[in-house]
Amino acid sequence: MRWDEERARRAYDEGWWQHETCADALRRAASEAPDRELVVEGETRVTAAQLLDRAERLAGAMVSRFPPGGTVSFMLPNWHEAAAIYLGATLAGMVAHPILPSLRDHDLRFMLDDIGCNMIFVPETFRGFDYAAMLSRVVADLKDPPEVVVLRGDAGEHTPYESLLAADPPLIFPPVDADEVRMAMYTSGTTGRPKGVLHTHNSINALIRQLGAHWLIDAGDRWLVPSPISHIGGSIYAFEMPLLLGTTAVLMERWEPEAAVALMQSERITHMAGATPFLQHLLAAARKADTNLPDLKLFICGGASVPPALIHEAADYFAKAAVTRVYGSTEVPVTTVGVLDRNDVTHAAETDGRPGIADVIIAEAGEIRARGPQMLVGYLHEEDEASAFDAEGYYRTGDEGRWQDGDHLVVTGRIKDIIIRNGENISPKEIEDLLGTHPAIAEIAIVGIPDARTGERAVAVVVPAQGETPDVPMMAELLASHGVAKFKYPEAVDLRDALPKNDAGKVLKHQLRKELASE
Repeated sequence: MRWDEERARRAYDEGWWQHETCADALRRAASEAPDRELVVEGETRVTAAQLLDRAERLAGAMVSRFPPGGTVSFMLPNWHEAAAIYLGATLAGMVAHPILPSLRDHDLRFMLDDIGCNMIFVPETFRGFDYAAMLSRVVADLKDPPEVVVLRGDAGEHTPYESLLAADPPLIFPPVDADEVRMAMYTSGTTGRPKGVLHTHNSINALIRQLGAHWLIDAGDRWLVPSPISHIGGSIYAFEMPLLLGTTAVLMERWEPEAAVALMQSERITHMAGATPFLQHLLAAARKADTNLPDLKLFICGGASVPPALIHEAADYFAKAAVTRVYGSTEVPVTTVGVLDRNDVTHAAETDGRPGIADVIIAEAGEIRARGPQMLVGYLHEEDEASAFDAEGYYRTGDEGRWQDGDHLVVTGRIKDIIIRNGENISPKEIEDLLGTHPAIAEIAIVGIPDARTGERAVAVVVPAQGETPDVPMMAELLASHGVAKFKYPEAVDLRDALPKNDAGKVLKHQLRKELASE
């Protein structure tokens, strides 16, 4: 952990950090309002008392198997069981590790081995994919394999989820410290290897308290959560906010705009957050249903390429809602809180908003740097921190930006080589390293160019081997053989005689982006 005594003292003095943990908040919620709905998924409605009971039973199973400080992973869709698993790990004094369900063998094997996973929860199948079978393959390759727990189906050789709920919870749980690591979440890195971001109870709780201060949230508000719970955003809306701010999380297993509009009407949804495609689709579906969603108070839009025109259009149509761009990362979540004044749609649409509790600066080369009580406490591996922080403890975002009208941040580009597609970060280097082994490819550079539907699309710029014509299906076949998630595949191929390079031999990706975007 990167521990700064002065930063910690200031965070405690200002009230952003407190000694209460999420485990304490769960017990308090169950005691004060046991019948209050915390999580809704389809016909399933989970109250505070029910969530505490299930979390305690799962924690008991974890405590009986593993020492505190171990890691509990879960690779689940937006299912209500994930909340019990996340909080069960918290009660057991273990680190919760959410994993995107769209990942496959390649990434999963790396993460489980890298983090030293003790237990992992997966569906039997989801969207036609057999997760139980994948876990059998993956754990067979690991020196210290985790226990695999299977939900909503036949567990086969693995542990059935229901068996963990059968035993009575223990009377005594391990002590939990608010300054301990409680969640690890991997993010794509420019090195091609995902990096494990570490957050404590306090860094996440500071984030939630910031949202309570800035995002028009009242007790009783209801959040629609279609964003993956394995992202920092989805996880806090589903697991944290109901306990700390008195909201209810309404989960969507998969994003279907027409179904979302119907759900927002029936559940009287007040808040939603998502990347550009979510807002585009929601706006179109609401118009089709002839509703301006009168209960909606706020839509938060983040990720790459948020068109100002879309914010203006949505703010005009959703007559009672504030619609705003925001900026953040897994490392420093919600760096800016947007602009919530409906009379200032210009700044909400054309900037990324004002900083909240983060201290944000524009450093050399226009790089955005940030630090604050909601920032990560380090990476899983110390070597990943060497270039991630400056001497003053600011996180180096790798994004370029400028100030507009004094205190409104505008993100103007990226220094880091990352593609953001449908809200998912993709490391081009990871895919380049794999595709570079193909005999038909002499050289390759993958770049992201703007896309109205997904934010960015990945284009593979290739110098082919003599007599070869590599294409998208050829690349997809190779990546599939490595167990790479489909969202990382290039969507187009641009064949060239040579890649543009500087005198040191570095590929000039900014030139490629400019050329491809103008075609």
